[in-house]
Parts: sequence; C-alpha cells; structure tokens
Amino acid sequence: MAAALPPSLTIDPVARRVTLSPRDPAFTQDPYPAYRAIREACPIFFWEEYGHWCCAGHAEVNALFRDRRFGRDIPAPSKAALGWPEPPEHLAPFYAFESRSMLEREPPDHTRLRTLVNRAFVSRIVERLRPRIEALAHALIDAFESGTIDLLKAFAEPIPVTIIAEMLGVELAMAPQLLDWSHRMVAMYHFGRTRAVEHAAVAATQAFEAFIRDLLPDRRHHPGEDILSLLLAAEASGERLDENELVTNAILLLNAGHEATVHAIGNAVAVILSGGHDPAALFGSPAATAANVEEMLRFDPPLHMFTRYALEPVSIAGANLHFGDRIGLLIGAANRDPAVFADPDRLVPARAPNPHVSFGGGIHFCIGAPLARLELQVVLPILFARLPGLRLAEEPRYGDRYHFHGLERLMVRV
Repeated sequence: MAAALPPSLTIDPVARRVTLSPRDPAFTQDPYPAYRAIREACPIFFWEEYGHWCCAGHAEVNALFRDRRFGRDIPAPSKAALGWPEPPEHLAPFYAFESRSMLEREPPDHTRLRTLVNRAFVSRIVERLRPRIEALAHALIDAFESGTIDLLKAFAEPIPVTIIAEMLGVELAMAPQLLDWSHRMVAMYHFGRTRAVEHAAVAATQAFEAFIRDLLPDRRHHPGEDILSLLLAAEASGERLDENELVTNAILLLNAGHEATVHAIGNAVAVILSGGHDPAALFGSPAATAANVEEMLRFDPPLHMFTRYALEPVSIAGANLHFGDRIGLLIGAANRDPAVFADPDRLVPARAPNPHVSFGGGIHFCIGAPLARLELQVVLPILFARLPGLRLAEEPRYGDRYHFHGLERLMVRV
C-alpha cells in the first residue's frame, strides 16, 4: 500500500508550483512519497514555502551539480544590482564567516582553497585512518551498557567528531563543546529558524572562531601532521591562504565532517534494523560492504537539498530562470528516481550501477566523501558483528530540521 502524502502538499503541474511545508510531520518522517508525487507531476517546480525553484529528477539534479551556469555565489556588485538586501546586522558575523568558506566560493577562490584542503582528504591519506576508526568503534561498543541505549549518542556521534578533531589536532576533551557549536551553527540552515536560533548561531560562530585562532600560535611554532599545521604551512609558503580563510575552513571541515556522517550512520542502522535486512550478507566481504554502503547512502541520505544560483539566464526543462535566481537540487528525490534506479523505494543489496548524488557533484563534490565512505565501511560491519542481536527499542523518528534528514535518536536494545 502506498504511503500517505503529507497533508500540506498541493501540486499545480501546469504552473509548476508546489506548496509543501518542510515542517509537516508526515514529510519529515517520510519525504519520499511527496518527492515521488512531485517528480511525476513536474520534475522542476517552484517551491512556494522556500520561494525558489527546485528540481527533483535525477537527470536534472545530476546535470545542475556540474553545470557551470550555476554556482554557489554571485559577485557582490551583482547582488547590489539585483537589489539583494545586506544581511541583518545581528547576522553579519555569521555571514562574514560563511563567505570565506570554500563551500560558498566559486573559482578561482574555490579552486585555491579546495586544492590546499584536499591534500588531507585524498583516498590514500584517508585510508591510513582505518585502524584508528576500527579501534574507536570497538572501544565505544565495549563501553555499551546492557539494555536500551541511544546509538546516535553512544556510537554514531562520537566516531566522526573524534576522527575529524584528531585530524585538526584538537584536544578530544573539547569534543562536547565542538559538537555544541556545530549544532548551533548548522541550525541556521533549517527551515523556519527563529531569532533565538540566529543569535545562538552567531555566538557559536564567534566562540568557535576564537577557539581555532587561539590554537594557531602554538601550531605555528610546533607544527604537527594535522590539517591546521598543513594549512599554516601553506599560508607561510605564500599559497594565498589568509588566517580568516584558514579558521573558517577548519571549522567547515568539522561541521560538515561531523553532521552528515552522524546521520548517515544512524539512517543506515535504522534502515537495516527496521527493514529486516541480514547484516552478515550486507557486510560479508569488503566488496559487498562498499556496495551496500553506497546503497544506504542512496536510499536515505542525510542531506536532502543543496542550492545553486543561476549565473546567467537559463532555461531548464521549460522553466526560465533569471540571473541570480536560486534553485534547490533535491538529493533525496533524485536518489529515488525510477528512471535511473529500478525499484527505487527498496534497499537493493549490492545495487549496480548506483549513480546516487548524495555527495553532490561537480567542483563542489563533497571533499570529505572518502572519509565518510571509510567510516561507514568500517563501523557498520563492526557494529553488527559485535552485536548480532541488536534490535530497535522504538520506532526511529526523524528530526524536524529539513533540509537535513537525520534521526532525533536511535534507541536500540543491546
């Protein structure tokens, strides 16, 4: 029986207009029926609540990730010419921080920053972390108490924040504080944020920046093998990286490297346990593990929308976008497109081919993808091998924080 559509959903296929509250509980808990209905009616549509265009088909999303007529930012003079307002004064520190992120830059600045940071994330470097990730997974499981636990807090959350903190050379005792800052900053991207959320995000941004800046003098005099030392060496050798950019992109790596991976792990465990899948078969070999991690990333990804701006007038499948128009690329919808994925609403073990777009595409393809893949390929087999009787203690419930898609908690019986 088909899942019910969210009550707030209305679709006008002729006008290509959709109304759908991103906070509709039916949508936050299971967005895929709405995606399917929208994709079948109008793969490119104007989402009223967001006030911008979106695309839901795999072909469109995949193409737009790579289309250089679209970008993450447009020049400041163009913003002024378009009449874009300046950020509210109380948000100026947050947007000043964000503007220095390589995620928000276009070439040549993006190329310069990504080239420097990418040195720490190439696959051969990331693979060296495998023993540490394995040891951490075992240590966390050893600390589990019998009974019911929240697997997000006890397992999914500590792993990525520990690994990225160690890569940055940050003391692990700071992990709870780093997580708090990260959560408050990322809340800026949730639909329907409040003034209180904005103030909390600005305070977290300023505190996080101050913390990273305080680490730099010692790291300059006593460099290690961490990312901060690597970036400081680039700064010292004149590779056009200033301290503000260094601080922003170090924080970006922790925020992005933690938030998405936590929920990728949580979503995958929930899918396996609620779907009655056999972990021994899913993770029976390195090849099976790699293939099934990709399928879990396709089936229930942790990020569901990424946005671009039109850098020139563009017509996409009959939708006419003007210079400066924003468009949302719906990753969760594209990953369930039946034109590309047979039986898309079912987890298909070792699905091949599997051209999911969970890591984006083009020049902004997720720089942390090799690390995220490694963490999932290591920790999921260990978890289910160590705990073959793992069961859900309650139905998983997703958080009200679209465009992210992750669980509020994951209560399991150990």
